[in-house]
Amino acid sequence: MGNNSSLENLVKKVQANRKYASIMPELVIRLADKALMKGFKGKAAVKDVRNKLHQIGGAYFKRQVDYSKAAVELQHLPMEFQTEEVRKFCLEYMATHASTAERIPILKSFFKTTLEPISPIRSVLDVACGMTPLSIPWMPLEEGFTYYACDIYLDMLRFIQAFFNHFEIKGKAFTCDLVDKVPKEQAQLAFILKSIPCLEQVEKEIGLSLLEGVQADHILVSFPVSSLGGRRKGMPDYYQEHFYEMISEKPWQITRFEFSTELAFLVTK
Repeated sequence: MGNNSSLENLVKKVQANRKYASIMPELVIRLADKALMKGFKGKAAVKDVRNKLHQIGGAYFKRQVDYSKAAVELQHLPMEFQTEEVRKFCLEYMATHASTAERIPILKSFFKTTLEPISPIRSVLDVACGMTPLSIPWMPLEEGFTYYACDIYLDMLRFIQAFFNHFEIKGKAFTCDLVDKVPKEQAQLAFILKSIPCLEQVEKEIGLSLLEGVQADHILVSFPVSSLGGRRKGMPDYYQEHFYEMISEKPWQITRFEFSTELAFLVTK
């Protein structure tokens, strides 16, 4: 652990920018400590930590989300998922996050198709969840299902927890630094949706350790088919090869699905 006052000072500077202010402190401290250990100082240290945070999650927020407005709107929604009003609300906030926004055009078929072999789903562990829990109205879930969602953004997790509370969903939204520790919650199904490439920017071997570590019978893993800027540049082939290489020594059953905006694999352990 680096010098305490240097570490504390660096964490404060990183989080002075509101883009990084609501990220779980444990992650910022870990990355700040790593930057100091590598010899970074001053602005270079701040830049190093913020770059890592941007790669892990910051790049995916298309705009600043007004969570207080969202909370008020949520209170006025009916308590039944399958209403036009609820779906409209979910789509609006899914559109604020690049990863879930990309899934909107295929939303009606994505979860139905990929999860058909194992549905209805009784429990979900959604790691690096982003706004994916707002897709619940489109998922083939059993009545009384449980949903665990984790990410690094405290404000977003409070919003997702409020969403769970409003609809009386069993489960919880909580923080997780996946590079440091894999959540221990057990579920029938885990989601690792388009998050492995971001995490690999920080920890090269994270993909396999995540797949091995999540406590689930099935895992739905997915990869983007284009960059955030919209360029495909051979990404589906690259990620397919990367995924199969990653799990080459595992006796897992794999089912592959390709959509216009996403490449997915259903893993049965």
